[in-house]
Amino acid sequence: MGNKITSGWNVKGAGGTSGGTGIFLLGFGMSLAGGYLILDRAQVVSGYWQWWGSGTFGLTLVPLLFGIGLLFFNGRSLAGWALTAGGLIIVFAGVLTNLRMFFRQTSLFEFLVMCVLLVGGLGLVARSLKNSNDDG
Repeated sequence: MGNKITSGWNVKGAGGTSGGTGIFLLGFGMSLAGGYLILDRAQVVSGYWQWWGSGTFGLTLVPLLFGIGLLFFNGRSLAGWALTAGGLIIVFAGVLTNLRMFFRQTSLFEFLVMCVLLVGGLGLVARSLKNSNDDG
């Protein structure tokens, strides 16, 4: 009886399945290209800061600044940390609520190419993660 020598390497495909790594890389590249092209066409602009009325940006800084002042006085102040974190959340939320996003003008052909790259790439990635012995 001969001894069977096996190496410790058990090579698997993408996602630990027997799917194709090449298909995964192609799909990943297509997804990246499509996603980049779509995001490149998106234009983000901001408007006037309005938090409970116009011209209230200064009021949203009060908890943040008060919290920072408390932290400089006592670095272990629970109220200081809470006010600082709450103030940062209020400022971050205010910035996000005042953003507007537009999709720049593009031709239908370019838009279809972007969508096919993105969705087709995601489909190939999903296909590569599926076991090749699976039905369907």
